[in-house]
Amino acid sequence: MDAPKIQTAIPQRRYQFGEYTGVVLGDIESSDDVKYRYILALVREGESRPSFYVTAEKNPRRRAQEGSHRLRVITQGLDEEIASSDAWAELDVFCAEAFAVAAKVLGLSDEQPVMIS
Repeated sequence: MDAPKIQTAIPQRRYQFGEYTGVVLGDIESSDDVKYRYILALVREGESRPSFYVTAEKNPRRRAQEGSHRLRVITQGLDEEIASSDAWAELDVFCAEAFAVAAKVLGLSDEQPVMIS
C-alpha cells in the first residue's frame, strides 16, 4: 500500500466507524509530492496502523478546471482517484464524502460515523 508519507499533521476530528477508529487530519506536511488538504485514516480494532485512507489532494494547475481538489482512496490493493471538486476543500463536505466512500469500499453501509472528539 502506497500510504501517505505524513511528517506532521493536526487532527481535526476523531470518529468511531463500525470496527474502525478514524481520524481526519489537516495542516499536513508530507515527504511525498502530494499536497494534501485532508486525510481520513481508518484503523481497524486491534491494529496499530491505518489500513484505509481517503485523501483530498490539491489538483495540479493543469487540472484546476476539474476542481481544486481530487478525492483518492488508498488501501491494500487499491489506489484510485474518485473524482475532483472544489467542495472537498471544506472539512464537513470532505468528511461526509470520505465516509460515504469508505462505507461503500469496506462494506459498512449499515454503519454511521460517530464523532468522538
